[in-house]
Amino acid sequence: VLGLLVWSLIAATTYHLHAAYGWVMFVSLFFWILTLLFFMTYLLQLQLKFYVIPWPLVLMIYNAVATVLYITAFVTCAAAVHPTSWRQWDYNRRAAASFFACVTMITYGVSTFFSFRAWKGLGSNAATSQVTDHA
Repeated sequence: VLGLLVWSLIAATTYHLHAAYGWVMFVSLFFWILTLLFFMTYLLQLQLKFYVIPWPLVLMIYNAVATVLYITAFVTCAAAVHPTSWRQWDYNRRAAASFFACVTMITYGVSTFFSFRAWKGLGSNAATSQVTDHA
């Protein structure tokens, strides 16, 4: 939802006049589509059919790359917002897109942390841990 907000707010402006917003559009739209594909994969439990793929590692790498690229998109978007814009509605949408790009970047960063914990097997609960008998 956050990525959708970023690219829809940018798409509602005259982003084609500024090259910086092209990068923001690419990053936000690319990762929004990939996130939807991962979501559908897990929703339909297709990861169980492709058991040879190390899904926790794939998700950790995906989230880390998304975090890094969203950092660049956020900085680019925030630097390109000018309060003296000749179109006030473009300024408001670009400023909101900057804010949501920051929130999306933080969300992907938190997802990277949890994906790392899942990849390392940290944080398992009593239902998923294996109990061994040391008798």
